[in-house]
Amino acid sequence: MSRRVLIDSQVFGFEGGSLQGEVPVATLARLADLLVDSTGSLAYRLEGGMGSRDRSQLRLQVDGVLSLCCQRCLEPLTYSLQLRSLFEFVANDIELTQEELEDDSRDFLPAEKELDVLALIEDEILLALPTVPRHEDCVLPGGARESTEESPFSVLAGLKGRA
Repeated sequence: MSRRVLIDSQVFGFEGGSLQGEVPVATLARLADLLVDSTGSLAYRLEGGMGSRDRSQLRLQVDGVLSLCCQRCLEPLTYSLQLRSLFEFVANDIELTQEELEDDSRDFLPAEKELDVLALIEDEILLALPTVPRHEDCVLPGGARESTEESPFSVLAGLKGRA
């Protein structure tokens, strides 16, 4: 990544900090193998706040378009990214309750003095991408949507009734 953006996760949440910007897709090195084209940028917004049990929280929004490779036809696939995540920061030695562990509305992260925002954004994008990206309607490379040729097995269908 070209430039690191660091925040103190506790202070950012307690003070209700806000941060927004754009990250060039080309700087997201761990995404490079999944992309057909790395031009463009993604807009992000961070908002700090307070969560349950007076814990620092961070809301993350990432919007943009990525060009993935369709795993069926191997052509470019335009993927609209609209990522929304909520993080709650906890001390490293704190135990979470069973209810908190089962709550899918937020994720828990250890509190950090220097949280790398761009690394967090890249992590969340990697988790949000489809495992096997593909178009709704496409065919295998070299395949045709409609074949006008007669099937080589149609001859066998004609022999079936003669025996």
